[in-house]
Amino acid sequence: MKADWESLVVGNSLGMIEALYAQYLQDPSSVDAEWRACFEAVPSAGLSGADLGGPRLSPPALFRAGGASPAQGRELAARQDKVDQLIRAYRVRGHRTAQLDPLGLNADRHPELEIGHYGLSEADLDQEFSTRTLAGAPQTLKLREVVARLKKTYCAHIGAQFMHIDDIEPKMWLQTRMEESQNVRPMTRAEQARVLTKLIDAETFEQFIHKKFLGAKRFSLEGGESLIPLIDEALERAGEQGVEEVVFAMAHRGRLNVLANVMGKSPAQIFHEFADSDPKRFMGGGDVKYHMGYSHDHSTSRGKRLHLSLCFNPSHLEFVNPVLLGRVRAKQDRRGDAARERVLPILIHGDAAFAGQGIVQETLNLSQLDGYKVGGTIHIIVNNQIGFTTPPGSSRSSTYSSDVAKMLQIPIFHVNGEHPEAVAQVIDLAMDFRKTFQRDVIIDMYCYRRYGHNEGDEPAFTQPVMYEAIRRRKSVREGYTENLVALGGLTAEEAEGIAQARQAWLNEAYTEARSQHFRYLVDFGRGVWQSYRGGADAATPEVSTAVPKGAAAAMLRRLSEVPEGFHIHPTLAKLVARRAELADGAAPLDWGAGEAVAFASLLVERTPIRLSGQDSGRGTFSHRHSVWHDAKTGTRHVPLNHLSPVQSAYEVIDSPLSESGVLGFDYGYSLDSPDALVIWEAQFGDFANGAQVIIDQFIVSSEDKWSRLSGLVMLLPHGFEGQGPEHSSARLERFLALCAEDNIQVCNLTTPAQLFHCLRRQVLRPLRKPLVVMTPKSLLRHPLAVSPLEDFERGGFERVIPDPLQASTPAPRRVLLCSGKVYYDLLDARARYGEAGEGALIHRVEQLYPLTEEQLTPLLAGLPDGGEVTWVQEEPLNQGAWPHLRLCFGESLRAPSGRARLKASGREASASPATGSAAAHKLEHEDILRRAFGLPSAP
Repeated sequence: MKADWESLVVGNSLGMIEALYAQYLQDPSSVDAEWRACFEAVPSAGLSGADLGGPRLSPPALFRAGGASPAQGRELAARQDKVDQLIRAYRVRGHRTAQLDPLGLNADRHPELEIGHYGLSEADLDQEFSTRTLAGAPQTLKLREVVARLKKTYCAHIGAQFMHIDDIEPKMWLQTRMEESQNVRPMTRAEQARVLTKLIDAETFEQFIHKKFLGAKRFSLEGGESLIPLIDEALERAGEQGVEEVVFAMAHRGRLNVLANVMGKSPAQIFHEFADSDPKRFMGGGDVKYHMGYSHDHSTSRGKRLHLSLCFNPSHLEFVNPVLLGRVRAKQDRRGDAARERVLPILIHGDAAFAGQGIVQETLNLSQLDGYKVGGTIHIIVNNQIGFTTPPGSSRSSTYSSDVAKMLQIPIFHVNGEHPEAVAQVIDLAMDFRKTFQRDVIIDMYCYRRYGHNEGDEPAFTQPVMYEAIRRRKSVREGYTENLVALGGLTAEEAEGIAQARQAWLNEAYTEARSQHFRYLVDFGRGVWQSYRGGADAATPEVSTAVPKGAAAAMLRRLSEVPEGFHIHPTLAKLVARRAELADGAAPLDWGAGEAVAFASLLVERTPIRLSGQDSGRGTFSHRHSVWHDAKTGTRHVPLNHLSPVQSAYEVIDSPLSESGVLGFDYGYSLDSPDALVIWEAQFGDFANGAQVIIDQFIVSSEDKWSRLSGLVMLLPHGFEGQGPEHSSARLERFLALCAEDNIQVCNLTTPAQLFHCLRRQVLRPLRKPLVVMTPKSLLRHPLAVSPLEDFERGGFERVIPDPLQASTPAPRRVLLCSGKVYYDLLDARARYGEAGEGALIHRVEQLYPLTEEQLTPLLAGLPDGGEVTWVQEEPLNQGAWPHLRLCFGESLRAPSGRARLKASGREASASPATGSAAAHKLEHEDILRRAFGLPSAP
């Protein structure tokens, strides 16, 4: 067959032809006969590209020039393939040799970036090769030029990790953006002056505090001052991208600097906090200055308005991460920002904490989940290359502190913080990537910590080499100023003028802070929180939570309607039909129906509901079924979203198997949703153990520390039913031990109507306090744990419920107090024990905190002075409510006739909540009941 390769080349891309040629070199029979003939018929004159008056060409180009034999073509193709491998290696490994460390202590080489690794030599450096895979490059370049371009793009002051991304579109987007610009962002003189000004702001602020408040802890940003121009550039970019609000969270390092130079907090306010001149004001409350948050309206250089918020944060460095995301999601939902474009989250991390704390992984895992996504988060790691006194080699097993983020399909940019223009390039890339793909981005900014962990610490004890290098190092501001002056972008006098103006501004603020007329401003929250309050529980009256019986019945019927064409699961169909019967008064409502009516009534009253937790759609114990799945198609139907054309939205989310991350997110959501019912539900109550930091550091203490309110509800399944140590107790005692100053509400309820009124009260009262509810397991289907519809239309939530027999028992032989499931066990025991149960009253304490003695006193009517009242609980006596009750009330309670001695019946004190033996559980439980009624233990 005569080869007509010219006609074959027409209309085909060079890449396709080269791919075919490479395939031909491996196996000539694997290509089409026409192409095989074409490749075999190439003239054998052995001409090079230079012989033809042009550059060295790729094999198909040589075919067109008629200049190479098949053997020479194979050699050329093989060498081109090696160059292509080298180009790819720089994309994959270039970050390993990038000049990231400002101290120059961690230089690295990598064999895959050496030309010899691919069989290329110095002799090849001046040979021309195709650059068809290198974006932005001419069609061909000498190998020397290819390597230089790759080093500039991937090995200068920016190291990019992006080749782990499986999705080709974002990967190619990143590759093209970086290679076309060679990872350089040209800056105008005005932009350079702005960067320098921000560096001067950062450095001057730190040095001013260092001199004026010698020895005070401030967790200086010195060594990482480029964070301030980085954030400034992010805000500039955000303004151009249509962002309206930016929410930050960060730990303590550099926080004061960010407050002053980003958030717009008056330095005078900060200096007043350093002076700490009013100790009585903060006795028993408040927080240190480097944990405080702030909000401010910011204008970009182009006049775009942005509202900035910085989250309050405790010393548990990274646990604020999901809290921030929850706040952002709530703000987006409030704005109707379904596209997740108008509120931007920025998280600022430390290197040791990012690698070391598991909450980072939990937070990253939320990023692409429908119930938690926020359109992508900008993560900035301020990489001091040390954690307190611990070097990276002792604090992580990974190469980078950021490596955990490779679990996501996102880029990770490492950048040398001493090169502000490289920092600017990285934040521009990050912001544009986030907007384009709505994914997280990691910026790992290498810097150093000029002082120790705090300013009173001596770092040279443990890092003498590092701190000798730091001692000799110029500041980022000095280095950048010298560079700009050398390039003619700025004069030394102009730079000095900026520094003097900043110094004068700080001096004025310092004088203001020391003035006897200075007024310290406390931010108690505004905006959406204006109609809500915290403070004392007793100062907020109870409200009516009743719903007319007919309305409640109508809601149940509506929730029982199956859409036309929907194939409901046969078992679920029975439950739905049963609820329709309950609406008609066939029987009292069970727990699931009572909860459903509570939710439905709030939704039609325009209260949004967010319920999040493991298996919350169905419910751990298959009692809720608020999401139906078509038995044939899997299509979802949420009846609570089909009540009325004008109702609010019900969002129920099956969460990942994560407690800290999800609870933190939902707590954050509640901070910006005071008008919503926000619920986190544990699969079993003891799972809350995995979120203890969120509970301790945020939920129970945020009002006292930061004057921040939350109406978050925690539903924690609780009850001793023979399921072993881990699925019996929600650790009621831990929550009660944290109760003080009316900070939270803790309930252990006994009826569906009580749950109904409790949830409605949480929204309808203007008081906003977290609510912890010990929810039932076996009571979900207990025949006595039911409520008639009449209980939903009268009264409200009852903190204590007297025994119905009290009115007919003026002189009780025994008074028992209890809470939750054990009430029904006591009822059964009273009936079984005959004479021992006669004259015994069983009163329920539904709200364990806040709880006053005045609320208990009426329950003790008829007891003589010195009589006994017994607290009965399922838990061991060192757990449950008993330790809290003894702490609050001592050894006796006030009764109408005097004092009643307070004692308890429960399991023996134990290191573990419950036995693992179902048989032993029954024996223990019966013993609790017998002792409560004054009977000896069973033989």
